[in-house]
Amino acid sequence: MAISTYSELQSAAANWLARDDLTARIPEFVTLCEAKLNRELFVRQMEVRSTTTCDTSDTEPEFISLPTDFQSMRRIRLSSVTGKPRLRYLSGTQADEYRYGNDNTSGQPSHFTIMGSEIELIPTPDANYTIEMVYRKNIPALASNSTNWLLTLAPDVYLYGTLLESAPYIKEDERIAVWAAGLSQAVESLNKLGQLAQYNSGPMTMTVSGVTP
Repeated sequence: MAISTYSELQSAAANWLARDDLTARIPEFVTLCEAKLNRELFVRQMEVRSTTTCDTSDTEPEFISLPTDFQSMRRIRLSSVTGKPRLRYLSGTQADEYRYGNDNTSGQPSHFTIMGSEIELIPTPDANYTIEMVYRKNIPALASNSTNWLLTLAPDVYLYGTLLESAPYIKEDERIAVWAAGLSQAVESLNKLGQLAQYNSGPMTMTVSGVTP
């Protein structure tokens, strides 16, 4: 049978498990599978570009909320400034040292750090800047979507992941190794495909930093 929707995935999992009494549990296995995949998958479909604006009328314009589906940052820059300069990452300690080393003055942000669910711009913005981020996002949960890009691209990843999460519940310890191997191979091949799509679009050339080839 096809596995292209959330409903079809649940039916396929029940068929592979040869169980008809797990209707209420299979959605939980899918959710656990997605949590694991959010940590292990690194493909271009998980990257998204987003823009926001820091507002100097706020009491703390240096703090911007991260997107709710944020996982990790790939790039952040000032898109409203000529040349769209990138911001450099600082640790929390380095950010404090930078501020106090520069008398905590305001200006055009040149650095950033991440604290909890917020980005901190350094120095404090002296104007309203448009911030562009490219970040790694969570996989759209099937509990809220009838399908998503991952189920369309790699239904085997979802199926093996769901079956693996079911094993402890149904005490199928002897199947854990089989399903874990299937999931590992599917994730590895998908990650390799992601690397090829991202880095194999043309011949690589070596250049010296700051020098235009």
